[in-house]
This record gives sequence, structure tokens and C-alpha cells, in this order.
Amino acid sequence: MLRSLRIIGTAAALVAALAEPASAQAKPRARDLGIPLDGTPGANNAITDVAGVEVGYTTLIRGEGKRIVGQGPVRTGVTAILPRGKATLEPVFAAFYAGNGNGDMTGTHWIEETGVLETPVMITNTLSVGTVRDAVVDWMVKRNAPGPFWYPVVAETSDGGLNDMKGLHVKPEHAFQALESAHGGKVAEGNVGGGTGMNCHGFKGGTGTASRVLAQTDGGYTIGVLVQCNYGTRSQLRIAGIPVGREVKDVDPCVEQLVDPPLKAFDGTQIPLCRPASGPARPSDGPAEDPEQGSIIIVAATDAPLSPDQLKRMVRRVALGLGRMGSINGNGSGDIFIAFSTANRGVDWGNSGRSTLPPPTMQRLGSGLMDPIFTGTIEATEEAVLNALVAAETMTGADYRRAWAIPHDQIRSILARYNRLLK
Repeated sequence: MLRSLRIIGTAAALVAALAEPASAQAKPRARDLGIPLDGTPGANNAITDVAGVEVGYTTLIRGEGKRIVGQGPVRTGVTAILPRGKATLEPVFAAFYAGNGNGDMTGTHWIEETGVLETPVMITNTLSVGTVRDAVVDWMVKRNAPGPFWYPVVAETSDGGLNDMKGLHVKPEHAFQALESAHGGKVAEGNVGGGTGMNCHGFKGGTGTASRVLAQTDGGYTIGVLVQCNYGTRSQLRIAGIPVGREVKDVDPCVEQLVDPPLKAFDGTQIPLCRPASGPARPSDGPAEDPEQGSIIIVAATDAPLSPDQLKRMVRRVALGLGRMGSINGNGSGDIFIAFSTANRGVDWGNSGRSTLPPPTMQRLGSGLMDPIFTGTIEATEEAVLNALVAAETMTGADYRRAWAIPHDQIRSILARYNRLLK
């Protein structure tokens, strides 16, 4: 079972939060809603179905009310993905790709140069990348990781709508906690880790994961994907090919209390008060939405013996999975992806070890066998985004801004009208 560390205000709350993963894993997922999805998932339908991969979180939720920089409210966290787990920091082959580059992922120059990833992959909020990057170095030093230096891979999306992001509430110990809590098995989703304060396609977003296991005739390889979902507009959202975002009602952006000065939408209009749960719906011509200014980070893993150039081909297909969801990789979005393979151990140590002669034997999948890898990557990406949306819960953050969870009943009803519901 994956452990998620959730930091709140009191010792009692912290104890309760440490038990959070059990309930988080019981949350419904896309398949539970009857959304039709292609492909065969692994045992956990998670990135951890790729043997050796571990995931850990630190979730930070504290305070409420008007935003005071440096005080809160806090709705953020850190996600850690360890390609071979904590047992070894042996490098893996990797590749990265940006669908649109309005974002950050550190450490990618060396990956582009050599195809070697030598550190965990971390995800947090935009302004905490430096803190987490330095913490990873310290963590690797304390674990006597091989090599004279490293280029930690740390990616981000912005939680500035719900979180006091400028207050820099993510500290080095939170990165340590995410790394030390990393574990295989089931993975919590929704408002956890770096995804805690994120929004996706106009709804509450966050962290999601999925996997695909290929047929034995295609090698039987496993592909796992984890996303931190903070991109897209509601009108773009497609589920099972249906533009459901245009039909969802009564969950437009709102605030629980007014603040001074009042919060404004992109068009300059004031964001209204949320109506009472039993109150009448406000007239609406459709979902209120700002232009695309979000981001999504996607980590894809496989046990297939792929060389760095093949991983580059694989990671590009992540964008096609987002396309199924309606993404256009918009100008304001940081859509940045990384893929790695856990095969070919000991072939290339990068800066972290000494190369030997004769060189170790390396396996490489034939190019003509890549199509099932591409298909699994696309399918797992689509489902990971859906799982992030389905698992996320309504959250009220800084300045009383509310981010609504996607309404499960409406999604089922819309898909049923189009005969796209499985049950």
C-alpha cells in the first residue's frame, strides 16, 4: 500500500491523515463510473504496475479564508516517483518531450544529451521547484548515491488559484517525506501530493494514474502513467469522445465568501458567490472559463527494453492521449512529459558510475514492434487523466475560491444519452 503524508494543523489531524491512503484508494475511478476504456490494465491500474516503480506523496492542507502571502491558505504538496524504488538509485534510460513549453522540468538537458535519468522524478507547484530540487540532492547525498553530482528532475504545475503559492510553503522536509514514503502497489489519486491544489478542464484536478499490460503476442510488457493534471478548459473536455464539459451544469466557478477586492474572472466580471446546495441554479449560457493557462506533467514508465530514441517516440504519444481528452496543448500551458524504461540494468550509468569495457549487452525492441507500446501509452494517459478528475474532491482554497469536483452523476447521465456508458 502506498503511504501518503498529509500535513495539516494538529497532531491529531496528522495521525488521521497518515491513514488517508486507505480511503483515498477506495475512491471511485473512471471504470467505476462505467466510462468505456480500451486496453487491459495491470493489477493496480497504476504506474506502480511496472515492477520496481514506487510513488510517494506529501500533501499540505492548512488554513482557510483570505490569502495572506506567507501564511496561507495552503493547498499544495510534493509527488515523488522512483524508477527503481528506494532500494537502488541505478539509472534508467529516459526521454522527455514538451507538447507546449510554458512550464518547467529541470534536469532534462542531460537526458536529452545521453538518454539517462539518474534521479527520482519529483512534481510540485511552480514556485517550489528549486526547494524540491535542492532537497533531492541532499536526500541523495544522505543515501550515498553514486556519482560526483546529479541533475534532479523536478517538474511543476501552478496551484496559485487555491494555494498561497507565493508563500513558499513546500519545505525540504516535505520532499524528503515524499521520497521516504514512496512505495509500490496501489496509488492514491485526486487531491494528493503535488496535485493537491490543481484544477483540470475547469474542474478540481490533481493526481491520477493508470497502466496497460500488452498481450503476450506483443511482448507482455507493462506501461504505467502518472499525471499531475492542471490543464484545459471545460468546453474542451471530452470523455469517451463526447464533449461532456459543455453539458455539465450548476458547477460554475464561485467563491464561498466575498473578499475585498473581489475576485475577478478573466473577462473582468466578478466571480459570484456559490449558491446554497438547495438553492436555485444560476442562469448560465455555459461553463464560465478562463483561457487555457494550466499545465500537465506526465510520467510514463515501462519494462519494455526501449533505447532512449524509442523512449522519445513513446513519450511523444502521450500528447495523443491528451488529445483524446480534448487538449490542444494551449499556448498558456506547460505540457511536459517524461518516459523511462526499467529494462537494461547496468548498461549506462551516466555520471553516476564508471563505464566498463567490454560494454554490457543491451536489448532493444525492434521498431516494428513499437505500435502496441504507442497504443498502451495513449490509452493509459487518457485513463490517468480521467482517474485524476474522478477521484478529485471539491476544494475551497485561498480567498474562498471553490473548485468543483466533476459531478459523477452528470457524467454518467450525459454518456448514457450518447449510448457511451458501459453500465
